[in-house]
Amino acid sequence: MPHYRISDAARLLGVSDDTVRRWVDDGRLTARADTAGRKTVDGAELARHAQQLAAQPAGDAGVSRSARNSFTGLVTRVVADTVMAQVELQCGPFRVVSLMSAEAAAELGLEPGSTATAVVKATNVIVETVPGHA
Repeated sequence: MPHYRISDAARLLGVSDDTVRRWVDDGRLTARADTAGRKTVDGAELARHAQQLAAQPAGDAGVSRSARNSFTGLVTRVVADTVMAQVELQCGPFRVVSLMSAEAAAELGLEPGSTATAVVKATNVIVETVPGHA
């Protein structure tokens, strides 16, 4: 099972190194020293913690949907013509781009600086790995 250094765990979870250290100190994550004496977190434990963090936002209470992937973030750009709009969101470390009707974008009040949630349901997902972290 892979182990991740504190800085790598923080990057994967989209939080600061200090946040991961606090979670270790609070007992929410377990850290062990690697052969070089650096603290590491077990990959499976990190994955479980990531799932807990990804729970639906409080604003979605009572909403049921078949899509399991939702990303809440800031709208960073809206490019619209008379028919279509391209809306870009920055959701933590992830950039999400959506194409929708210009009418829908206007009705939703999407503009740079507003918050929105992208809900994604895809039939094709490409998964990549980083050598050494399989």
